[in-house]
Amino acid sequence: MKNYYLTLTSCFFLFFSLAQEEEKKEVPIPLAQSFVTQHQISNGGKTVSYTATAAEHYLKDEKDLPVAAIWAISYTKTGVADPSKRPVTFVFNGGPGSASVWLHMGLLGPQLVKVPSDANADDGAAPYQIMTNEQGILDLTDLVFIDPVGTGYSRVLGKGKAADYWGLKEDATSIAKFMRQWVTENNRWFSPKYIAGESFGTTRAAAVANALEGDGQDMALNGLILISQALDYEGSTSIHDNITSYLTYLPSMAATAWYHKKAGQGKSLQDFVEESRMFTYTTYAPALYKGNLLSSSEKESIAEKLGYFTGLDKAYILKSNLRVLIPRFQKQLLAEKGLAIGRLDGRFMGDEADDVAEGPHLGDPASYQISSAYTAALNHYLANTLKVKMDRPYLTSNDAIGEKWRWRMVPEGKYWEPMPVNTARLLGDTMRRNTAMKVMVASGYYDLICPFFDAEYTFNRNGIVTERVSFKYFEAGHMMYTHTPDYEQLTKDIRAFLNK
Repeated sequence: MKNYYLTLTSCFFLFFSLAQEEEKKEVPIPLAQSFVTQHQISNGGKTVSYTATAAEHYLKDEKDLPVAAIWAISYTKTGVADPSKRPVTFVFNGGPGSASVWLHMGLLGPQLVKVPSDANADDGAAPYQIMTNEQGILDLTDLVFIDPVGTGYSRVLGKGKAADYWGLKEDATSIAKFMRQWVTENNRWFSPKYIAGESFGTTRAAAVANALEGDGQDMALNGLILISQALDYEGSTSIHDNITSYLTYLPSMAATAWYHKKAGQGKSLQDFVEESRMFTYTTYAPALYKGNLLSSSEKESIAEKLGYFTGLDKAYILKSNLRVLIPRFQKQLLAEKGLAIGRLDGRFMGDEADDVAEGPHLGDPASYQISSAYTAALNHYLANTLKVKMDRPYLTSNDAIGEKWRWRMVPEGKYWEPMPVNTARLLGDTMRRNTAMKVMVASGYYDLICPFFDAEYTFNRNGIVTERVSFKYFEAGHMMYTHTPDYEQLTKDIRAFLNK
């Protein structure tokens, strides 16, 4: 029996030693992949020859070992006399957990996917139509489309951990590190530098602009292009008891009701929106803060006016205690038709089986009616135009990232109480230190996830220098560029912004 226990003990120590040896082994790091092609395009009335570089860029740890690969596609103009001073714009989408496919194939890339402009049909099934982006901006700036770790082809390597990247602070640090690395490798420190971000990508943009000021490598940006901004989540989180959100969403609800001919008929969209703004400032906000102190007659009056703006039944609004959450609005606005409207874009409609659900249960029609076209187009473009051949799928989105995301910006161990995410103050601080940085904010009237009124509310507070902020409005939603007239106007606005 004694020998039996000795044998077991020896086996245990042998197993433990082997496990330790296995842990000490270096995880093999594959060679970084890079695919380079040459192209021409007509932008800004000029023929632009450019190099497309689709490549992995390794981020390294303090021991100079690769721990993550950032996949980025760079479009750089060739034949430039002094490329070290040519503008460069870094582009990413949001999520967190989204690759840069949407801005790449929808607005700024050399090739775009065509989806129904008027939101009256979905994208159908393959094949899809890809067109040349003749209104692009490659004549003005080089473009670098970035996929954060866990999206696209980006991933952790070796001893890297996803936890080192899946957080607000960690994400900003890694993108800032990549940007400095790209600028250094391409000799672009003297280039004017811009960031274009969408949705959470605007949250990231403000955090990255702030992060770029540190680490002993201060990189000042010339400007931010914020599409469907989401800097302060208090104004874009439609939940009970968040008074701010009832206020910031109301003008978008009014605009959407106007679009569906449920309210504001006989008035222009702009006039009706302005009327809803004034009601929100002067009447709705005081009423919400007054709460149960409102008299019955006051409640009746407010409910009637809310019905006027939202197209909802007065009795329903009273049952909602004058507080209609966005998912309920999505189901109620066209309830008599059995349709739910989109969240990303209220123009879209979906026919759902459950007409009495609390909110849309099929998902967002503004997303599922276009996402397959974007996914197919990006994969087709990578393989056939950029000649990319990778051994793993390109992830246009990754839900696992959102599930594990850490939103805290405070250092570990420091006392913290839950509160809405807000990088607007970081932007305000950065603008005051960098007096040359300008900001453009693009908002869709029918965006029911990042409402345009929230952009106004956010940028008129938080120490932001509003004199250097320009607001642009579009008659579409979150991805306003899916609407052809807005795509054309947005590209003009971006061109004007870069030319300032």
